[in-house]
Amino acid sequence: MTTLRLFIATAELGGVTRAAEREHLAPAAASRRIQEFEAQFGLPLFRRLPHGMALTDAGRTMLAHARNLTHTVVRMQDDAAAYRHGEKGVVRLAAPKSAVIQFMPRDIQRCSIACPDVRIDLQEMNSQIVQQSLARGVVDVGIYEASLGSIDLPALPYRSDRLVLVVARGHPLATRRKAGIDDILSWDLIGLGEGSAVSIALERQAAEAGRVLRMPMRVGGFDSMAALIAQGLGLGVMPQAVARAIAGGPRFARVTIEGEWAVRHFVLCHRPMPMLSLAAQSVLQVLADTQNANPESPD
Repeated sequence: MTTLRLFIATAELGGVTRAAEREHLAPAAASRRIQEFEAQFGLPLFRRLPHGMALTDAGRTMLAHARNLTHTVVRMQDDAAAYRHGEKGVVRLAAPKSAVIQFMPRDIQRCSIACPDVRIDLQEMNSQIVQQSLARGVVDVGIYEASLGSIDLPALPYRSDRLVLVVARGHPLATRRKAGIDDILSWDLIGLGEGSAVSIALERQAAEAGRVLRMPMRVGGFDSMAALIAQGLGLGVMPQAVARAIAGGPRFARVTIEGEWAVRHFVLCHRPMPMLSLAAQSVLQVLADTQNANPESPD
Protein backbone atom coordinates (compact mmCIF):
# COMPACT_ATOMS: atom_id res chain seq x y z
CA MET A 1 0.00 0.00 0.00
CA THR A 2 2.89 2.36 0.67
CA THR A 3 4.16 1.84 -2.86
CA LEU A 4 0.68 2.34 -4.33
CA ARG A 5 0.23 5.60 -2.41
CA LEU A 6 3.68 6.73 -3.54
CA PHE A 7 2.86 5.88 -7.17
CA ILE A 8 -0.37 7.90 -6.98
CA ALA A 9 1.40 10.83 -5.32
CA THR A 10 4.16 10.82 -7.96
CA ALA A 11 1.57 10.88 -10.73
CA GLU A 12 -0.39 13.71 -9.08
CA LEU A 13 2.62 15.85 -8.10
CA GLY A 14 4.75 15.19 -11.17
CA GLY A 15 7.86 14.16 -9.30
CA VAL A 16 9.12 11.52 -6.91
CA THR A 17 10.81 14.00 -4.53
CA ARG A 18 7.58 15.84 -3.75
CA ALA A 19 5.71 12.55 -3.58
CA ALA A 20 8.26 11.20 -1.09
CA GLU A 21 7.76 14.27 1.08
CA ARG A 22 3.99 13.80 1.05
CA GLU A 23 4.31 10.13 1.96
CA HIS A 24 7.04 10.76 4.57
CA LEU A 25 9.68 8.71 2.76
CA ALA A 26 13.33 9.40 1.99
CA PRO A 27 13.69 10.47 -1.69
CA ALA A 28 16.19 7.71 -2.43
CA ALA A 29 13.91 5.05 -0.94
CA ALA A 30 10.92 6.46 -2.81
CA SER A 31 12.82 6.45 -6.12
CA ARG A 32 13.83 2.83 -5.54
CA ARG A 33 10.23 1.84 -4.82
CA ILE A 34 9.04 3.41 -8.08
CA GLN A 35 11.75 1.64 -10.05
CA GLU A 36 10.87 -1.70 -8.44
CA PHE A 37 7.18 -1.05 -9.11
CA GLU A 38 7.89 -0.52 -12.82
CA ALA A 39 10.11 -3.62 -12.87
CA GLN A 40 7.24 -5.75 -11.51
CA PHE A 41 5.15 -4.90 -14.58
CA GLY A 42 8.05 -4.82 -17.00
CA LEU A 43 6.78 -1.45 -18.23
CA PRO A 44 7.90 2.16 -17.91
CA LEU A 45 5.08 3.89 -16.03
CA PHE A 46 6.69 7.34 -16.13
CA ARG A 47 8.58 9.42 -18.64
CA ARG A 48 11.53 11.09 -16.94
CA LEU A 49 11.60 14.78 -17.87
CA PRO A 50 14.19 17.46 -17.05
CA HIS A 51 11.94 18.93 -14.40
CA GLY A 52 9.72 16.07 -13.29
CA MET A 53 7.95 12.90 -14.30
CA ALA A 54 4.90 12.31 -16.49
CA LEU A 55 2.80 9.18 -16.82
CA THR A 56 3.08 7.00 -19.88
CA ASP A 57 -0.09 5.52 -21.40
CA ALA A 58 0.57 2.35 -19.39
CA GLY A 59 1.10 4.48 -16.29
CA ARG A 60 -2.28 6.15 -16.71
CA THR A 61 -3.96 2.76 -16.90
CA MET A 62 -2.09 1.53 -13.82
CA LEU A 63 -3.03 4.74 -11.97
CA ALA A 64 -6.74 3.93 -12.31
CA HIS A 65 -6.12 0.47 -10.82
CA ALA A 66 -4.01 1.91 -8.01
CA ARG A 67 -6.72 4.37 -7.04
CA ASN A 68 -9.34 1.63 -7.05
CA LEU A 69 -7.16 -0.57 -4.83
CA THR A 70 -6.46 2.18 -2.31
CA HIS A 71 -10.16 3.08 -2.26
CA THR A 72 -11.01 -0.55 -1.54
CA VAL A 73 -8.58 -0.62 1.38
CA VAL A 74 -10.13 2.55 2.81
CA ARG A 75 -13.53 0.88 2.53
CA MET A 76 -12.17 -2.15 4.40
CA GLN A 77 -10.90 0.12 7.17
CA ASP A 78 -14.24 1.97 7.36
CA ASP A 79 -16.17 -1.29 7.53
CA ALA A 80 -13.89 -2.67 10.22
CA ALA A 81 -14.33 0.52 12.24
CA ALA A 82 -18.10 0.23 11.89
CA TYR A 83 -18.08 -3.30 13.28
CA ARG A 84 -15.79 -2.24 16.11
CA HIS A 85 -18.28 0.47 17.06
CA GLY A 86 -21.18 -2.00 17.17
CA GLU A 87 -22.61 -1.28 13.74
CA LYS A 88 -23.59 -4.09 11.41
CA GLY A 89 -21.92 -2.57 8.39
CA VAL A 90 -21.54 0.37 6.04
CA VAL A 91 -23.54 0.63 2.82
CA ARG A 92 -22.22 2.88 0.06
CA LEU A 93 -25.05 4.51 -1.86
CA ALA A 94 -24.57 6.82 -4.86
CA ALA A 95 -27.23 9.02 -6.43
CA PRO A 96 -27.49 12.12 -8.63
CA LYS A 97 -28.34 15.49 -7.13
CA SER A 98 -31.96 15.28 -8.36
CA ALA A 99 -32.55 12.06 -6.42
CA VAL A 100 -30.62 13.28 -3.37
CA ILE A 101 -32.80 16.38 -3.07
CA GLN A 102 -36.13 14.79 -3.91
CA PHE A 103 -36.01 11.26 -2.54
CA MET A 104 -32.99 10.50 -0.39
CA PRO A 105 -33.93 12.35 2.84
CA ARG A 106 -37.11 10.32 3.35
CA ASP A 107 -35.69 7.09 2.04
CA ILE A 108 -32.56 7.25 4.20
CA GLN A 109 -34.77 8.06 7.17
CA ARG A 110 -36.80 4.91 6.41
CA CYS A 111 -33.56 2.94 6.19
CA SER A 112 -32.36 4.27 9.54
CA ILE A 113 -35.62 3.14 11.16
CA ALA A 114 -35.64 -0.29 9.50
CA CYS A 115 -31.87 -0.86 9.82
CA PRO A 116 -30.76 1.13 12.88
CA ASP A 117 -27.34 -0.55 13.11
CA VAL A 118 -26.38 0.13 9.50
CA ARG A 119 -24.54 3.28 8.43
CA ILE A 120 -25.28 4.67 4.97
CA ASP A 121 -22.44 6.44 3.18
CA LEU A 122 -24.26 8.62 0.62
CA GLN A 123 -22.22 9.98 -2.27
CA GLU A 124 -23.69 12.55 -4.67
CA MET A 125 -22.57 12.22 -8.29
CA ASN A 126 -24.18 12.53 -11.72
CA SER A 127 -25.92 9.53 -13.26
CA GLN A 128 -23.03 8.62 -15.57
CA ILE A 129 -20.57 8.53 -12.68
CA VAL A 130 -23.06 6.47 -10.65
CA GLN A 131 -23.06 3.86 -13.42
CA GLN A 132 -19.27 3.86 -13.59
CA SER A 133 -18.97 3.54 -9.81
CA LEU A 134 -21.35 0.58 -9.79
CA ALA A 135 -19.45 -1.12 -12.60
CA ARG A 136 -16.16 -0.68 -10.75
CA GLY A 137 -17.63 -1.92 -7.48
CA VAL A 138 -16.90 1.38 -5.72
CA VAL A 139 -20.49 1.61 -4.43
CA ASP A 140 -22.94 -1.08 -3.34
CA VAL A 141 -26.18 0.52 -4.49
CA GLY A 142 -26.70 3.27 -7.03
CA ILE A 143 -29.54 5.34 -8.43
CA TYR A 144 -29.39 6.80 -11.92
CA GLU A 145 -31.66 8.22 -14.61
CA ALA A 146 -33.02 5.44 -16.81
CA SER A 147 -32.66 7.20 -20.18
CA LEU A 148 -28.87 6.81 -19.94
CA GLY A 149 -29.31 3.10 -20.60
CA SER A 150 -28.66 0.03 -18.49
CA ILE A 151 -25.45 -1.54 -17.25
CA ASP A 152 -24.74 -5.22 -16.69
CA LEU A 153 -25.95 -5.31 -13.08
CA PRO A 154 -29.29 -6.11 -11.39
CA ALA A 155 -31.72 -3.19 -11.49
CA LEU A 156 -35.34 -2.34 -10.75
CA PRO A 157 -37.56 0.74 -11.02
CA TYR A 158 -37.10 3.31 -8.27
CA ARG A 159 -38.89 6.67 -8.55
CA SER A 160 -40.07 9.14 -11.21
CA ASP A 161 -40.04 12.91 -11.49
CA ARG A 162 -40.95 15.58 -14.02
CA LEU A 163 -38.81 18.34 -15.45
CA VAL A 164 -40.09 21.92 -15.61
CA LEU A 165 -38.80 25.07 -17.24
CA VAL A 166 -37.70 27.83 -14.86
CA VAL A 167 -37.48 31.41 -16.14
CA ALA A 168 -37.14 34.86 -14.63
CA ARG A 169 -40.50 36.44 -13.85
CA GLY A 170 -40.16 39.05 -16.63
CA HIS A 171 -39.20 36.57 -19.34
CA PRO A 172 -41.54 36.27 -22.38
CA LEU A 173 -42.17 32.60 -21.53
CA ALA A 174 -43.13 33.40 -17.93
CA THR A 175 -46.80 33.81 -18.77
CA ARG A 176 -47.04 30.56 -20.70
CA ARG A 177 -48.76 27.56 -19.13
CA LYS A 178 -46.75 25.12 -21.23
CA ALA A 179 -43.62 25.21 -23.35
CA GLY A 180 -42.40 22.79 -26.00
CA ILE A 181 -38.85 21.89 -26.89
CA ASP A 182 -38.82 24.44 -29.75
CA ASP A 183 -39.72 27.19 -27.29
CA ILE A 184 -36.95 26.11 -24.95
CA LEU A 185 -34.28 25.82 -27.63
CA SER A 186 -34.98 29.35 -28.86
CA TRP A 187 -33.24 30.76 -25.78
CA ASP A 188 -29.92 30.45 -24.00
CA LEU A 189 -30.01 27.72 -21.40
CA ILE A 190 -28.04 27.42 -18.17
CA GLY A 191 -26.97 23.80 -17.90
CA LEU A 192 -25.46 21.49 -15.38
CA GLY A 193 -21.97 20.02 -15.76
CA GLU A 194 -20.95 17.47 -18.36
CA GLY A 195 -22.56 14.10 -17.80
CA SER A 196 -25.67 15.36 -16.02
CA ALA A 197 -28.84 13.54 -17.06
CA VAL A 198 -30.72 16.83 -17.59
CA SER A 199 -28.05 18.19 -19.93
CA ILE A 200 -27.88 14.89 -21.84
CA ALA A 201 -31.68 14.91 -22.25
CA LEU A 202 -31.58 18.45 -23.64
CA GLU A 203 -28.76 17.55 -26.02
CA ARG A 204 -30.75 14.55 -27.24
CA GLN A 205 -33.90 16.62 -27.78
CA ALA A 206 -31.97 19.29 -29.69
CA ALA A 207 -30.40 16.64 -31.94
CA GLU A 208 -33.78 15.04 -32.66
CA ALA A 209 -35.28 18.44 -33.47
CA GLY A 210 -32.34 19.40 -35.68
CA ARG A 211 -31.72 22.45 -33.51
CA VAL A 212 -28.65 23.92 -31.91
CA LEU A 213 -28.51 23.73 -28.11
CA ARG A 214 -27.32 27.08 -26.80
CA MET A 215 -25.85 26.40 -23.37
CA PRO A 216 -23.13 29.03 -22.83
CA MET A 217 -23.02 28.52 -19.07
CA ARG A 218 -22.77 25.29 -17.10
CA VAL A 219 -22.88 25.15 -13.32
CA GLY A 220 -22.43 22.53 -10.65
CA GLY A 221 -25.87 22.61 -9.04
CA PHE A 222 -29.46 23.77 -9.27
CA ASP A 223 -28.93 26.53 -6.70
CA SER A 224 -26.30 28.15 -8.94
CA MET A 225 -28.61 27.70 -11.92
CA ALA A 226 -31.42 29.48 -10.07
CA ALA A 227 -29.16 32.42 -9.14
CA LEU A 228 -28.27 32.98 -12.81
CA ILE A 229 -31.87 32.56 -13.96
CA ALA A 230 -32.97 35.21 -11.46
CA GLN A 231 -30.64 37.70 -13.16
CA GLY A 232 -32.17 36.97 -16.57
CA LEU A 233 -29.03 35.26 -17.88
CA GLY A 234 -30.82 32.24 -19.30
CA LEU A 235 -33.47 29.59 -18.81
CA GLY A 236 -33.13 26.46 -16.72
CA VAL A 237 -34.61 22.97 -16.73
CA MET A 238 -34.86 21.23 -13.39
CA PRO A 239 -37.03 18.68 -11.58
CA GLN A 240 -40.40 19.97 -10.42
CA ALA A 241 -39.77 19.39 -6.72
CA VAL A 242 -36.34 21.01 -6.91
CA ALA A 243 -37.81 24.02 -8.71
CA ARG A 244 -40.42 24.44 -5.98
CA ALA A 245 -37.71 24.40 -3.33
CA ILE A 246 -35.14 26.76 -4.84
CA ALA A 247 -37.07 28.71 -7.49
CA GLY A 248 -40.40 29.19 -5.79
CA GLY A 249 -40.10 32.90 -5.01
CA PRO A 250 -41.56 35.89 -6.83
CA ARG A 251 -38.47 36.28 -9.05
CA PHE A 252 -39.22 33.02 -10.90
CA ALA A 253 -41.91 31.45 -13.06
CA ARG A 254 -42.19 27.68 -13.53
CA VAL A 255 -43.58 26.44 -16.84
CA THR A 256 -44.74 22.90 -17.62
CA ILE A 257 -42.71 21.23 -20.34
CA GLU A 258 -44.67 19.40 -23.05
CA GLY A 259 -43.54 15.97 -24.18
CA GLU A 260 -42.89 12.58 -22.65
CA TRP A 261 -39.17 13.32 -22.38
CA ALA A 262 -39.90 15.64 -19.46
CA VAL A 263 -41.03 12.65 -17.36
CA ARG A 264 -37.98 10.86 -16.01
CA HIS A 265 -37.62 7.46 -14.42
CA PHE A 266 -34.87 6.51 -11.99
CA VAL A 267 -33.35 3.06 -11.65
CA LEU A 268 -32.23 1.37 -8.44
CA CYS A 269 -29.16 -0.68 -9.37
CA HIS A 270 -26.91 -2.82 -7.20
CA ARG A 271 -24.05 -5.25 -7.23
CA PRO A 272 -25.00 -8.96 -7.58
CA MET A 273 -26.69 -10.28 -4.44
CA PRO A 274 -23.89 -12.74 -3.53
CA MET A 275 -21.51 -9.76 -3.43
CA LEU A 276 -23.72 -7.62 -1.19
CA SER A 277 -23.30 -7.65 2.56
CA LEU A 278 -26.34 -8.40 4.71
CA ALA A 279 -26.41 -4.70 5.60
CA ALA A 280 -26.54 -3.71 1.93
CA GLN A 281 -29.26 -6.26 1.24
CA SER A 282 -31.33 -4.81 4.09
CA VAL A 283 -30.98 -1.27 2.77
CA LEU A 284 -31.77 -2.41 -0.77
CA GLN A 285 -34.96 -4.05 0.45
CA VAL A 286 -36.13 -0.80 2.06
CA LEU A 287 -35.29 1.31 -1.01
CA ALA A 288 -37.03 -1.18 -3.30
CA ASP A 289 -40.28 -1.00 -1.32
CA THR A 290 -42.28 1.02 -3.83
CA GLN A 291 -45.32 1.00 -1.57
CA ASN A 292 -43.50 3.66 0.43
CA ALA A 293 -42.53 5.72 -2.61
CA ASN A 294 -42.24 9.41 -1.94
CA PRO A 295 -45.47 11.06 -3.09
CA GLU A 296 -45.14 13.67 -5.81
CA SER A 297 -46.74 16.93 -4.72
CA PRO A 298 -48.66 19.00 -7.26
CA ASP A 299 -46.81 22.03 -8.59
